[in-house]
Amino acid sequence: MMRDLVLRVLGKLLIPFVLLFALYVQFHGDFGPGGGFQAGVITAAAVIFYAIIFGLPAARRFAPDRIVESMIAAGVLIFGGVGVFGILMGGNYLDYFVLAHDTVHGQERGIFWVEVGVALTVSGVMTKVFYQFAERRRVVDEA
Repeated sequence: MMRDLVLRVLGKLLIPFVLLFALYVQFHGDFGPGGGFQAGVITAAAVIFYAIIFGLPAARRFAPDRIVESMIAAGVLIFGGVGVFGILMGGNYLDYFVLAHDTVHGQERGIFWVEVGVALTVSGVMTKVFYQFAERRRVVDEA
């Protein structure tokens, strides 16, 4: 696909909108269908689309392994941290009502941060799995 000019131009035009759509799905998840999992998959799909069009080395420059692995860890820490913070504030694990002065605001904050953690983890895992499979194919082809 490196020589296909139409795909390269369309890819450069569409990928920012795909990432913007992922943000929309992430932030709209409180009010309708969507949320962290869907936003994470859409983000990973944008990186995979980039890798298919521009090649795996370019995708690894766009989203390096170190960043992808950090996203996985950060997402799990955010998710777990919300639960632990709830315990420290006097509630149960993932009891959101203690996260703010008002129970409704606590619910909103808790759900928001849990969904951010899920989005980071899902996006990182999906991208890392793609990198591993794509690299495996390259090694098998060279042998």
